Amino acid sequence: MTEQKQSSPYRLPRSVLPSVYRIRLRPDIDAERFSGTVTASVSVTESVDAITLNAKELEIYSAKVTRDGQNVVGVDSIECDAELERVTLSLSDNLAPGEYDLEVTFGGVLNRKLEGFYVSTFTDEEGNERKIATTQFESTDARMAFPCWDEPDIKAQFDVELTVPSNQFAVSNGPIVSEELSEDGSERVITFKRTMKMSTYLLAFIVGPFEATDPIDVDGVPLRVIYPAGKGHLAAYALRAGEHSLRYFTDYYGTPYPGDKLD
Repeated sequence: MTEQKQSSPYRLPRSVLPSVYRIRLRPDIDAERFSGTVTASVSVTESVDAITLNAKELEIYSAKVTRDGQNVVGVDSIECDAELERVTLSLSDNLAPGEYDLEVTFGGVLNRKLEGFYVSTFTDEEGNERKIATTQFESTDARMAFPCWDEPDIKAQFDVELTVPSNQFAVSNGPIVSEELSEDGSERVITFKRTMKMSTYLLAFIVGPFEATDPIDVDGVPLRVIYPAGKGHLAAYALRAGEHSLRYFTDYYGTPYPGDKLD
């Protein structure tokens, strides 16, 4: 293969690097599984005959390389390496330097290990156990939720789209830009605003029976507290603490908060 050599087998080649990820996920909390598609805009800096990225405990169904919506080269094989936590896509021909889109479809388990994309639970006021789907990616567990270049120095922007039951609350790093209800009203497709350029471990998404306070303005930043449904009467102190903390750290570091909102 013509990939750029690295000093460590656990480090990814730098010959193909992402700039934007478009992630579409459908979590099934009851079944404790999820499926999705990720399309990464990538820059190829030298001719390659394979693309390697991170994936851990994911099922990779298909992959393709396109430019302007047209297939560029075929993907001859998909090889997952559990030890190195990565997947290699062997191409039918060399891919020349340039800009492309890499699209990968995949599925996985909402695990109970408190890492990657996982299931957590809480007990509601009536004593019922409720499930949520949530994430913990730091420092290299985003690869358990979608195939990606999961090294902190490989930064990119993220577009997130979640398809969730219509009675579930969903949140991600960016504010919601659109919501579309399915024809039968059972699901919502929620699209979030593109994030700042950042490491994969900073990405997050949470789905479950939650509610949120009305946002308060903290020097131009909308701040909310998200809480289990029915627990809103406990949110006032957290809201005051969040407002104080955001102002404190903005002053302490002398740097404005870089996000569009804070939950």
